[in-house]
Amino acid sequence: MSVIPCDSNKELKLKIDEFAEVLKSQAHTLGDHGLTEQEFYDSGLFRGAIERIRGQFSATMLPKRKFVSAVLDYMQAGQFISSWESAGESNRHDYSIILNSGKNAAIELKGCLDGNNTNIFDRPPSANEFVIWSVCTNPSASPRHNVWSGIHTRLGAEIISKGEVVDGLIVWDMVCGTIGRPCPKKLEQHFTVVGDYELPPPCLYLFPNTIPNVRNNPEPSSHSLENVELMQAFAECFSVLESDINTVKLKVENVESDVARTTTVIRNAEIAKTSKPIPIKRN
Repeated sequence: MSVIPCDSNKELKLKIDEFAEVLKSQAHTLGDHGLTEQEFYDSGLFRGAIERIRGQFSATMLPKRKFVSAVLDYMQAGQFISSWESAGESNRHDYSIILNSGKNAAIELKGCLDGNNTNIFDRPPSANEFVIWSVCTNPSASPRHNVWSGIHTRLGAEIISKGEVVDGLIVWDMVCGTIGRPCPKKLEQHFTVVGDYELPPPCLYLFPNTIPNVRNNPEPSSHSLENVELMQAFAECFSVLESDINTVKLKVENVESDVARTTTVIRNAEIAKTSKPIPIKRN
C-alpha cells in the first residue's frame, strides 16, 4: 500500500525525459535567431528561454484558481457548503468558507507539497477549521513522493514546531485521473463532472486534533471525518468511500537533544506508510 493510490505515468515521464534531451540538442534549429549552433548555446538564449517558461508556469495561478472556484461553486450549488469567497491578497490563506453549520473554515492552497512553500502557512484566528489543499498540475511529478514529503517532511514538522493545528489535507486537481496521473479510483468509483473537469474522488487526510508534545501529548488522537465539517462536505459531495479516508498520526519523542517525530498514514485500517523517528531540524 502507498501513501496515495494515484501514481505518475511512467511511460509519459520517459517520453518527457526523451523529449527534453531532443530539445536540448536541437534547440538551435528552432526560431529565427540568426545564430550559429555554437553562438546559440554560448549566448544563454536557450537557458534564458527555459527559465522564462518555468517562471511563467510557476507564477500563473489562474488555471488552479479556476479549478478551485469550479469545485467550490459546485459544492455551494449542491448545498454541501453555505458560501465561499477568496480571502484576498492581504491574508495568509486563500479561501474562506461558511459551512452549513455556520462555522468558518479556511483553505490554504499549495502546489505539489515537496517545496519549501508548503511550510508557509498561518491558521487564521477566526477559523474553526483549517485545511491545506494541494493542487499539483505537473503531470510528470510523483504524487507518492510529493504527498509523503508534504505530510512527513514539511507539514508534520511545521505543525509540531509552530504549534498550529492543520485539521486536514486535500490532494486533488484537474490532472487527477488523466493520462498524466492515472487514478484507480476513477475506474472503481463514481466520478463527478464539474464544469470542464471529469474528476475522481479527492484524496483526504485527517491530521491530529491537538499539537503533539513530548511531555504531555506525545501521540494525540487524529480527527475523525465527522469532526471536520469541510472535509466531510468534500467526502459527501464527491463520493469518497470511508475506506479511502486517510488518518495521519504524529508521535513525538526526545532523541538526544532533538525532538523527533514518527509519521504514520493509515487507510482502511492498514498502515499505508510510516517513518522512523526523525529529528526536527529548525534554524
